[in-house]
Amino acid sequence: QVQLVESGGGLVQAGGSLRLSCAASGRTFSRYTLGWFRQAPGKEREFVAAVRWSTGSILYADSAKGRFTISRDNAKNTVYLQMNSLKPEDTAVYYCAVKEGAVLSTANRYDYWGQGTQVTVSS
Repeated sequence: QVQLVESGGGLVQAGGSLRLSCAASGRTFSRYTLGWFRQAPGKEREFVAAVRWSTGSILYADSAKGRFTISRDNAKNTVYLQMNSLKPEDTAVYYCAVKEGAVLSTANRYDYWGQGTQVTVSS
């Protein structure tokens, strides 16, 4: 049973930083991609970033480029999302998700999801 547990969310002022963590368990993830998505109230879930566990291939949404960095610690089965220069429009619940195979940005291609962690950026 795959389990994904996010942590690191919170309240931060605009311009600040947060680092989200996603601890994955229940499987050997070498063939998997782990992605970060977010969902703001009244909006659809949107892709943020993803990394292929074995190769390190990375994909970012345009909104994340230059401000967010995704990384992984294979020994800890944990993926991080470092978020810098946060803006109020980054406020959302952030979810991690996994899929087998290549890096994709489409949410419905991901098979397992965490419970989410709230990020609130005040202006």
